[in-house]
Amino acid sequence: MAQDKVFIFDTTLRDGEQVPGCKLNTEEKIKLALKLEALGVDIIEAGFPISSPGDFKSVEEISKAIKNATVAGLSRAVQKDIEVAAEALKPAVRPRIHTGIGASDNHIKYKFNSTRENILERAVAAVKLARNLVPDVEFYAEDAGRADIQFLAQLTEAVIAAGATVVNIPDTTGFCLPHQYQEKIAYLINNVPNIDKAILSCHCHNDLGLATANSIAGAMAGARQIECTINGIGERAGNTSLEEVVMIIKKHPELNLYTNIDTTKLLPMSRLVSETMRMVVQPNKAVVGDNAFSHSSGIHQDGFLKEASTYEIISPDEVGADTSRIVLTARSGRSALAYRFKNLGYNFDRNQVDELYQQFLRIADEKKEVEDADLIVIADKMKALAE
Repeated sequence: MAQDKVFIFDTTLRDGEQVPGCKLNTEEKIKLALKLEALGVDIIEAGFPISSPGDFKSVEEISKAIKNATVAGLSRAVQKDIEVAAEALKPAVRPRIHTGIGASDNHIKYKFNSTRENILERAVAAVKLARNLVPDVEFYAEDAGRADIQFLAQLTEAVIAAGATVVNIPDTTGFCLPHQYQEKIAYLINNVPNIDKAILSCHCHNDLGLATANSIAGAMAGARQIECTINGIGERAGNTSLEEVVMIIKKHPELNLYTNIDTTKLLPMSRLVSETMRMVVQPNKAVVGDNAFSHSSGIHQDGFLKEASTYEIISPDEVGADTSRIVLTARSGRSALAYRFKNLGYNFDRNQVDELYQQFLRIADEKKEVEDADLIVIADKMKALAE
Protein backbone atom coordinates (compact mmCIF):
# COMPACT_ATOMS: atom_id res chain seq x y z
CA MET A 1 0.00 0.00 0.00
CA ALA A 2 1.35 3.45 -0.94
CA GLN A 3 2.25 5.74 1.93
CA ASP A 4 0.36 8.99 2.51
CA LYS A 5 2.19 12.16 3.48
CA VAL A 6 1.36 13.82 6.78
CA PHE A 7 2.06 17.55 6.53
CA ILE A 8 3.87 18.95 9.56
CA PHE A 9 2.52 22.33 10.67
CA ASP A 10 4.86 23.84 13.24
CA THR A 11 3.45 26.44 15.61
CA THR A 12 6.49 26.85 17.89
CA LEU A 13 6.69 30.52 16.90
CA ARG A 14 3.01 31.18 17.63
CA ASP A 15 1.40 28.75 20.11
CA GLY A 16 4.78 27.80 21.57
CA GLU A 17 5.72 31.41 22.14
CA GLN A 18 2.60 31.93 24.25
CA VAL A 19 4.37 30.18 27.14
CA PRO A 20 5.18 32.72 29.88
CA GLY A 21 8.82 33.80 29.60
CA CYS A 22 9.30 32.45 26.06
CA LYS A 23 8.74 35.70 24.11
CA LEU A 24 10.99 35.96 21.07
CA ASN A 25 12.20 39.01 19.18
CA THR A 26 12.04 39.18 15.39
CA GLU A 27 15.66 38.14 14.86
CA GLU A 28 15.22 35.07 17.05
CA LYS A 29 12.03 34.13 15.22
CA ILE A 30 13.70 34.40 11.81
CA LYS A 31 16.62 32.25 12.99
CA LEU A 32 14.28 29.53 14.27
CA ALA A 33 12.05 29.74 11.18
CA LEU A 34 15.01 29.10 8.87
CA LYS A 35 16.03 26.10 10.98
CA LEU A 36 12.46 24.78 10.90
CA GLU A 37 12.47 25.04 7.13
CA ALA A 38 15.79 23.15 6.99
CA LEU A 39 14.29 20.51 9.30
CA GLY A 40 11.63 19.84 6.65
CA VAL A 41 8.59 21.47 8.25
CA ASP A 42 5.85 22.01 5.65
CA ILE A 43 4.00 24.92 7.27
CA ILE A 44 5.47 27.45 9.72
CA GLU A 45 2.94 29.43 11.75
CA ALA A 46 4.91 32.63 12.17
CA GLY A 47 2.62 34.54 14.53
CA PHE A 48 -0.62 36.42 15.10
CA PRO A 49 -0.11 39.63 13.05
CA ILE A 50 -2.85 41.80 14.55
CA SER A 51 -1.81 41.04 18.14
CA SER A 52 1.07 43.54 18.17
CA PRO A 53 3.35 45.58 15.85
CA GLY A 54 6.19 43.21 16.82
CA ASP A 55 4.24 40.15 15.78
CA PHE A 56 3.23 41.80 12.50
CA LYS A 57 6.88 42.56 11.76
CA SER A 58 7.96 39.02 12.65
CA VAL A 59 5.39 37.46 10.30
CA GLU A 60 6.38 39.91 7.54
CA GLU A 61 10.13 39.26 7.93
CA ILE A 62 9.69 35.48 8.14
CA SER A 63 7.57 35.68 4.99
CA LYS A 64 10.53 37.32 3.25
CA ALA A 65 13.08 34.80 4.57
CA ILE A 66 11.27 31.49 3.93
CA LYS A 67 11.52 30.17 0.37
CA ASN A 68 10.08 26.63 0.46
CA ALA A 69 7.72 26.17 3.41
CA THR A 70 4.25 27.69 3.66
CA VAL A 71 4.10 30.64 6.09
CA ALA A 72 0.88 30.96 8.09
CA GLY A 73 -0.49 33.90 10.03
CA LEU A 74 -3.21 33.45 12.65
CA SER A 75 -6.38 35.50 12.80
CA ARG A 76 -9.78 35.46 14.43
CA ALA A 77 -12.89 35.40 12.25
CA VAL A 78 -12.76 39.19 12.20
CA GLN A 79 -12.36 41.32 9.05
CA LYS A 80 -9.53 43.49 10.40
CA ASP A 81 -7.60 40.46 11.71
CA ILE A 82 -7.79 38.77 8.31
CA GLU A 83 -6.78 41.89 6.37
CA VAL A 84 -3.82 42.54 8.65
CA ALA A 85 -2.71 38.90 8.38
CA ALA A 86 -2.86 39.12 4.58
CA GLU A 87 -0.79 42.30 4.64
CA ALA A 88 1.90 40.71 6.83
CA LEU A 89 2.00 37.65 4.56
CA LYS A 90 2.37 39.63 1.31
CA PRO A 91 6.09 38.80 0.86
CA ALA A 92 5.53 35.04 1.37
CA VAL A 93 6.09 32.63 -1.51
CA ARG A 94 3.36 30.39 -0.05
CA PRO A 95 1.11 32.41 2.30
CA ARG A 96 -1.67 30.88 4.39
CA ILE A 97 -4.24 32.66 6.52
CA HIS A 98 -5.26 30.57 9.53
CA THR A 99 -8.62 31.88 10.68
CA GLY A 100 -11.40 30.43 12.79
CA ILE A 101 -13.92 30.61 15.60
CA GLY A 102 -15.25 28.53 18.48
CA ALA A 103 -17.20 25.39 17.59
CA SER A 104 -18.28 23.97 20.95
CA ASP A 105 -21.50 25.00 22.66
CA ASN A 106 -19.34 26.02 25.62
CA HIS A 107 -17.40 28.53 23.50
CA ILE A 108 -20.47 29.64 21.54
CA LYS A 109 -22.38 30.44 24.74
CA TYR A 110 -19.71 31.72 27.12
CA LYS A 111 -17.00 33.12 24.84
CA PHE A 112 -19.12 34.54 22.02
CA ASN A 113 -22.57 34.88 23.63
CA SER A 114 -23.87 33.69 20.28
CA THR A 115 -25.74 30.91 18.48
CA ARG A 116 -24.70 28.08 16.20
CA GLU A 117 -26.35 29.84 13.25
CA ASN A 118 -24.40 33.03 13.84
CA ILE A 119 -21.13 31.11 14.24
CA LEU A 120 -21.74 29.41 10.89
CA GLU A 121 -22.33 32.77 9.21
CA ARG A 122 -19.20 34.31 10.72
CA ALA A 123 -17.07 31.29 9.82
CA VAL A 124 -18.18 31.30 6.17
CA ALA A 125 -17.71 35.07 5.85
CA ALA A 126 -14.20 34.85 7.34
CA VAL A 127 -13.11 32.07 5.00
CA LYS A 128 -14.54 33.83 1.93
CA LEU A 129 -12.72 37.05 2.81
CA ALA A 130 -9.44 35.24 3.49
CA ARG A 131 -9.73 33.23 0.28
CA ASN A 132 -10.08 36.49 -1.69
CA LEU A 133 -6.74 37.60 -0.25
CA VAL A 134 -4.65 34.38 -0.38
CA PRO A 135 -5.07 31.06 -2.22
CA ASP A 136 -4.52 28.91 0.87
CA VAL A 137 -6.90 29.26 3.84
CA GLU A 138 -7.01 27.10 6.94
CA PHE A 139 -10.06 27.25 9.20
CA TYR A 140 -9.83 26.27 12.88
CA ALA A 141 -12.96 25.07 14.68
CA GLU A 142 -11.80 26.01 18.17
CA ASP A 143 -12.64 23.52 20.95
CA ALA A 144 -13.72 20.95 18.35
CA GLY A 145 -12.74 18.29 20.88
CA ARG A 146 -15.86 19.16 22.90
CA ALA A 147 -18.09 20.22 20.00
CA ASP A 148 -21.31 18.51 18.97
CA ILE A 149 -20.28 16.21 16.13
CA GLN A 150 -23.27 16.98 13.87
CA PHE A 151 -22.67 20.73 14.18
CA LEU A 152 -18.93 20.22 13.64
CA ALA A 153 -19.69 18.33 10.43
CA GLN A 154 -22.08 21.10 9.30
CA LEU A 155 -19.43 23.74 10.06
CA THR A 156 -16.71 21.77 8.26
CA GLU A 157 -18.85 21.37 5.14
CA ALA A 158 -19.72 25.07 5.13
CA VAL A 159 -16.15 26.38 5.42
CA ILE A 160 -14.88 23.97 2.74
CA ALA A 161 -17.65 25.19 0.43
CA ALA A 162 -16.53 28.75 1.24
CA GLY A 163 -12.96 27.96 0.13
CA ALA A 164 -11.05 26.50 3.08
CA THR A 165 -8.20 24.27 1.89
CA VAL A 166 -7.48 22.90 5.38
CA VAL A 167 -9.87 22.40 8.30
CA ASN A 168 -8.25 22.27 11.70
CA ILE A 169 -10.04 20.12 14.33
CA PRO A 170 -8.43 21.31 17.57
CA ASP A 171 -8.68 19.50 20.88
CA THR A 172 -8.12 22.93 22.40
CA THR A 173 -8.45 21.86 26.03
CA GLY A 174 -6.70 18.49 25.66
CA PHE A 175 -9.90 16.76 26.77
CA CYS A 176 -10.35 13.92 24.28
CA LEU A 177 -9.26 10.33 24.71
CA PRO A 178 -7.46 8.96 21.62
CA HIS A 179 -10.37 6.79 20.50
CA GLN A 180 -12.77 9.73 20.87
CA TYR A 181 -10.59 12.01 18.77
CA GLN A 182 -10.08 9.27 16.18
CA GLU A 183 -13.84 8.71 15.96
CA LYS A 184 -14.39 12.46 15.53
CA ILE A 185 -12.00 12.66 12.57
CA ALA A 186 -13.44 9.47 11.06
CA TYR A 187 -16.99 10.83 11.37
CA LEU A 188 -16.05 13.99 9.48
CA ILE A 189 -14.31 12.03 6.72
CA ASN A 190 -17.32 9.74 6.33
CA ASN A 191 -20.11 12.32 6.70
CA VAL A 192 -18.94 15.61 5.17
CA PRO A 193 -19.82 15.44 1.45
CA ASN A 194 -17.05 17.79 0.23
CA ILE A 195 -14.31 16.51 2.59
CA ASP A 196 -12.20 15.49 -0.44
CA LYS A 197 -11.73 19.19 -1.21
CA ALA A 198 -9.71 19.87 1.99
CA ILE A 199 -7.17 18.38 4.38
CA LEU A 200 -8.20 17.70 7.97
CA SER A 201 -5.67 18.82 10.57
CA CYS A 202 -4.99 17.76 14.17
CA HIS A 203 -4.16 20.44 16.72
CA CYS A 204 -4.05 18.75 20.11
CA HIS A 205 -3.15 20.14 23.52
CA ASN A 206 -1.53 18.17 26.31
CA ASP A 207 -3.64 18.99 29.37
CA LEU A 208 -4.12 15.27 30.10
CA GLY A 209 -0.85 14.14 28.52
CA LEU A 210 -2.61 12.82 25.40
CA ALA A 211 -1.64 15.33 22.71
CA THR A 212 0.70 13.02 20.80
CA ALA A 213 -1.58 9.99 21.14
CA ASN A 214 -4.58 12.01 19.93
CA SER A 215 -2.68 13.41 16.94
CA ILE A 216 -1.56 9.95 15.84
CA ALA A 217 -5.12 8.65 16.35
CA GLY A 218 -6.37 11.49 14.15
CA ALA A 219 -3.85 10.64 11.43
CA MET A 220 -4.90 6.98 11.63
CA ALA A 221 -8.47 8.10 10.98
CA GLY A 222 -7.47 10.11 7.91
CA ALA A 223 -6.23 13.54 9.03
CA ARG A 224 -3.21 14.48 6.93
CA GLN A 225 -1.81 17.45 8.81
CA ILE A 226 -0.49 17.53 12.37
CA GLU A 227 0.05 20.81 14.19
CA CYS A 228 2.85 20.62 16.73
CA THR A 229 5.74 22.38 18.42
CA ILE A 230 9.37 21.58 19.09
CA ASN A 231 9.69 20.03 22.58
CA GLY A 232 5.88 20.12 22.89
CA ILE A 233 5.91 23.66 24.27
CA GLY A 234 2.71 25.70 24.20
CA GLU A 235 -0.25 27.02 26.16
CA ARG A 236 -0.76 25.49 29.63
CA ALA A 237 0.58 21.91 29.48
CA GLY A 238 1.78 22.35 25.91
CA ASN A 239 1.05 21.13 22.39
CA THR A 240 1.68 17.97 20.44
CA SER A 241 5.44 17.36 20.32
CA LEU A 242 6.82 17.46 16.77
CA GLU A 243 9.67 15.06 17.47
CA GLU A 244 7.30 12.50 19.01
CA VAL A 245 4.76 12.32 16.17
CA VAL A 246 7.50 12.29 13.54
CA MET A 247 9.37 9.40 15.17
CA ILE A 248 6.14 7.45 15.81
CA ILE A 249 5.30 7.71 12.11
CA LYS A 250 8.85 6.71 11.16
CA LYS A 251 8.97 3.74 13.54
CA HIS A 252 5.54 2.38 12.59
CA PRO A 253 5.55 1.68 8.84
CA GLU A 254 2.26 -0.19 9.23
CA LEU A 255 0.60 3.23 9.52
CA ASN A 256 1.46 3.78 5.83
CA LEU A 257 2.35 7.39 6.59
CA TYR A 258 5.46 9.54 6.18
CA THR A 259 6.72 13.07 6.80
CA ASN A 260 9.40 15.17 5.12
CA ILE A 261 11.23 15.80 8.41
CA ASP A 262 15.00 15.19 8.50
CA THR A 263 15.03 13.33 11.81
CA THR A 264 18.82 13.68 12.21
CA LYS A 265 18.18 17.38 12.95
CA LEU A 266 15.62 16.78 15.72
CA LEU A 267 17.97 16.93 18.72
CA PRO A 268 19.92 20.00 17.49
CA MET A 269 16.57 21.72 16.79
CA SER A 270 15.28 20.80 20.25
CA ARG A 271 18.36 22.27 21.91
CA LEU A 272 18.24 25.44 19.82
CA VAL A 273 14.59 26.06 20.75
CA SER A 274 15.32 25.30 24.39
CA GLU A 275 18.21 27.79 24.49
CA THR A 276 16.47 30.50 22.45
CA MET A 277 13.18 30.30 24.34
CA ARG A 278 14.84 29.72 27.72
CA MET A 279 12.66 26.65 28.29
CA VAL A 280 14.42 23.63 29.82
CA VAL A 281 13.60 20.24 28.29
CA GLN A 282 12.69 17.72 30.97
CA PRO A 283 15.40 15.00 31.16
CA ASN A 284 12.91 12.15 30.58
CA LYS A 285 11.33 13.87 27.53
CA ALA A 286 10.68 11.35 24.77
CA VAL A 287 13.12 11.38 21.83
CA VAL A 288 15.14 14.48 22.80
CA GLY A 289 15.47 14.44 26.62
CA ASP A 290 18.93 14.01 28.18
CA ASN A 291 17.92 10.59 29.47
CA ALA A 292 16.35 9.34 26.22
CA PHE A 293 19.47 7.31 25.42
CA SER A 294 20.77 6.75 28.97
CA HIS A 295 20.75 3.39 30.74
CA SER A 296 21.26 3.06 34.51
CA SER A 297 19.56 -0.18 35.57
CA GLY A 298 21.87 -3.18 35.63
CA ILE A 299 19.38 -5.40 33.81
CA HIS A 300 18.89 -2.81 31.07
CA GLN A 301 22.61 -2.11 30.79
CA ASP A 302 23.46 -5.79 30.40
CA GLY A 303 20.84 -6.25 27.66
CA PHE A 304 21.85 -3.04 25.88
CA LEU A 305 25.55 -3.95 25.88
CA LYS A 306 24.73 -7.33 24.32
CA GLU A 307 22.39 -5.82 21.68
CA ALA A 308 21.32 -2.17 21.62
CA SER A 309 17.87 -2.97 20.23
CA THR A 310 16.94 -4.84 23.42
CA TYR A 311 16.21 -1.48 25.06
CA GLU A 312 16.46 1.13 22.29
CA ILE A 313 13.88 1.37 19.50
CA ILE A 314 15.54 4.55 18.21
CA SER A 315 19.29 4.69 17.57
CA PRO A 316 20.88 7.98 18.73
CA ASP A 317 22.13 8.92 15.26
CA GLU A 318 18.57 8.81 13.89
CA VAL A 319 17.71 11.95 15.84
CA GLY A 320 21.13 13.62 15.82
CA ALA A 321 22.36 12.41 19.22
CA ASP A 322 26.02 11.42 19.63
CA THR A 323 25.76 8.10 21.41
CA SER A 324 23.91 6.15 24.06
CA ARG A 325 25.12 6.58 27.63
CA ILE A 326 25.75 4.05 30.35
CA VAL A 327 25.08 5.80 33.66
CA LEU A 328 26.66 4.16 36.69
CA THR A 329 24.51 4.14 39.82
CA ALA A 330 23.92 1.75 42.71
CA ARG A 331 21.50 -0.09 40.37
CA SER A 332 24.22 -0.82 37.80
CA GLY A 333 25.76 -4.25 37.32
CA ARG A 334 29.20 -5.72 36.69
CA SER A 335 28.90 -5.75 32.90
CA ALA A 336 28.30 -1.99 32.81
CA LEU A 337 31.23 -1.40 35.17
CA ALA A 338 33.56 -3.54 33.07
CA TYR A 339 32.35 -1.73 29.93
CA ARG A 340 33.12 1.68 31.45
CA PHE A 341 36.57 0.57 32.65
CA LYS A 342 37.34 -0.68 29.14
CA ASN A 343 36.32 2.68 27.67
CA LEU A 344 38.72 4.32 30.12
CA GLY A 345 41.57 2.08 28.91
CA TYR A 346 41.57 -0.54 31.70
CA ASN A 347 41.33 -4.29 31.04
CA PHE A 348 40.51 -6.24 34.19
CA ASP A 349 39.75 -9.93 34.50
CA ARG A 350 36.53 -11.24 36.03
CA ASN A 351 37.95 -11.57 39.56
CA GLN A 352 39.32 -8.03 39.48
CA VAL A 353 35.96 -6.69 38.26
CA ASP A 354 34.23 -8.53 41.13
CA GLU A 355 36.57 -6.85 43.62
CA LEU A 356 36.23 -3.45 41.98
CA TYR A 357 32.46 -3.85 41.95
CA GLN A 358 32.33 -3.95 45.76
CA GLN A 359 34.34 -0.74 45.95
CA PHE A 360 32.12 0.78 43.26
CA LEU A 361 28.96 -0.03 45.24
CA ARG A 362 30.32 1.75 48.30
CA ILE A 363 30.87 4.88 46.21
CA ALA A 364 27.50 4.48 44.45
CA ASP A 365 25.65 4.32 47.76
CA GLU A 366 27.10 7.72 48.64
CA LYS A 367 26.62 9.42 45.26
CA LYS A 368 23.72 9.62 42.81
CA GLU A 369 26.04 8.90 39.88
CA VAL A 370 29.57 7.48 39.82
CA GLU A 371 31.82 9.54 37.56
CA ASP A 372 34.86 8.51 35.52
CA ALA A 373 37.13 10.28 38.01
CA ASP A 374 35.86 7.96 40.79
CA LEU A 375 36.53 4.90 38.64
CA ILE A 376 40.04 6.02 37.74
CA VAL A 377 40.96 6.29 41.45
CA ILE A 378 39.90 2.72 42.28
CA ALA A 379 41.27 1.35 38.99
CA ASP A 380 44.69 2.87 39.59
CA LYS A 381 44.76 1.40 43.08
CA MET A 382 43.95 -2.03 41.64
CA LYS A 383 46.71 -1.70 39.06
CA ALA A 384 49.21 -0.64 41.70
CA LEU A 385 48.38 -3.69 43.82
CA ALA A 386 48.71 -5.99 40.80
CA GLU A 387 52.18 -4.65 40.10
